[in-house]
Amino acid sequence: MSFIKITEQSSLYDNLDKKSVLDILTEINQEDQKIALAVQKTIPEIEKLVIGIVERMKRGGRLFYIGAGTSGRLGVLDASEIPPTFGMPNTYVIGLIAGGDSALRNPVEAAEDNFDKAWEELLSYNINKNDTLVGIAASGTTPYVIGALRKAREKGILTGAISCNPNSPVAVEAEIKIEPIVGPEYVTGSTRMKSGTAQKLVLNMITTSTMIKLGRVKGNRMVNMQLTNQKLVDRGTRMIIEELGLNYEQAKNLLLLYGNVKTAIESYRQQHS
Repeated sequence: MSFIKITEQSSLYDNLDKKSVLDILTEINQEDQKIALAVQKTIPEIEKLVIGIVERMKRGGRLFYIGAGTSGRLGVLDASEIPPTFGMPNTYVIGLIAGGDSALRNPVEAAEDNFDKAWEELLSYNINKNDTLVGIAASGTTPYVIGALRKAREKGILTGAISCNPNSPVAVEAEIKIEPIVGPEYVTGSTRMKSGTAQKLVLNMITTSTMIKLGRVKGNRMVNMQLTNQKLVDRGTRMIIEELGLNYEQAKNLLLLYGNVKTAIESYRQQHS
């Protein structure tokens, strides 16, 4: 099948520098409204990937994200939010970016062009068949991602790819292809915009649904969240009040004693059964 780089096609809008701020914002918003519909079309593929991730994580497996530039940053961001949100150790969802952590703030020249580097980095984590590797590349042509996906698939590791171009080289290497086609960017080729937003939505869907199926959510509450600030302590306290009918002080003391909502509620019920 032919590969067309839609992400690099000319914007549907021109003379941006001559427009008013209101016109620019309105047009960006019009384009952004296409994103959720593009992601919606990929739900069957996301479902397959999540089912595979959950099966493997129940056996002690991990989820790895790899990417370069904006795509890499989004993967690292999603991974970094799992411990505080769901109380999972930071060893379960791991984000790797071409050029290493310094590339989170500053571009690292030619890092994404290294075909072998990501796989070398993954080997240092002893990646194995219980793990899942998801490559993120808006254009779908990043050598750093392609090389690792190819190696992982050869080794029997579940692989997924998130790209905003159909039939991309990255997608060819992956077992499960997630392709939200959002169309040309408002500023031609600026994939930090619609493509980046689409990738962020997909990543949120992958990890949130995975964590729910792993029991890290009760009802609709983040019962395993880390108590890293007063806002989260207050939120956890109110969850316990709602569940157990205690007063605020009792609930807060219980939460601080056990460290998370889930354990606090379970321990209290055991003691008062």
